[in-house]
Amino acid sequence: MLFMVVERFREAGAKPVYERAREQGRMMPEGLRYVDSWVDAGFTRCFQLMECDDLSMLMTWISRWSDLVDFEVVPVVTSAQAAAAAAH
Repeated sequence: MLFMVVERFREAGAKPVYERAREQGRMMPEGLRYVDSWVDAGFTRCFQLMECDDLSMLMTWISRWSDLVDFEVVPVVTSAQAAAAAAH
């Protein structure tokens, strides 16, 4: 399953997030796959596309970052999958 994860950086901003990532990596459990990410121009939000078969993996990863970031998780499908579903 694909998930669009919207991260809203807390009061301290993006700097502590990047510092932790540099020191500890993404801290993802086995089975969670990072696809790609984008950061808004104001450095207040990050949009990450993640993939996993077990939602508990995603929740484990979120718990490792929740002291620095507020999360919104949106299950998504690709445009091709949406087009195929709409055709039925």
